[in-house]
Amino acid sequence: MNLKNARELRKNATDCERLLWLHLRAGRLQGFKFKRQQPLGNYIVDFVCFQTRLIVEADGGQHNEQIEYDTRRDNWLRSQGFNVLRFWNNDILANTEAVLATILKACMDYVDTPSPQPLSATVPDVALPPASMQSSHEGRGAKAAGFISENRKKQNAPDSNSTATNTTPNNPDSPPPSRGRGRGRGEDGL
Repeated sequence: MNLKNARELRKNATDCERLLWLHLRAGRLQGFKFKRQQPLGNYIVDFVCFQTRLIVEADGGQHNEQIEYDTRRDNWLRSQGFNVLRFWNNDILANTEAVLATILKACMDYVDTPSPQPLSATVPDVALPPASMQSSHEGRGAKAAGFISENRKKQNAPDSNSTATNTTPNNPDSPPPSRGRGRGRGEDGL
């Protein structure tokens, strides 16, 4: 039902929505891609940029009478990780450049905000999960960052009866370890 309603809203866009869409469509606002009349949950938003989690709403006079509904709607959208900007139709028509500058600033602020960084090997308080909880396939990121537990290293270390050459970083003259490639490689490297 929301998809059908969204299609109808796209066909019957207001002058303000058409004006905004002219500037937001096809990455025209510094390359940020917006969609219009997009269903999100039980709501249909006027414009959304998923890349920056930004929703832009063009509000006409009817929004004076539905403040409670708009507040509930905005709260739900924010709980889903979106930032909501609302502009009155007369502002969009009379101050288009200022509205676009505000939208661009919100997009740029999102892009410029540093995302939470993954833990690095230099953080001393990093607690690794017990070996019993670790995945049997640790990714290169975990290996490169030094997050593989000591138990895991011991499991993969050659035993003392092995004739393998020492390829640890302490021996820079040793050749790098060969890595088997291909599908179906099991525990024995077959």
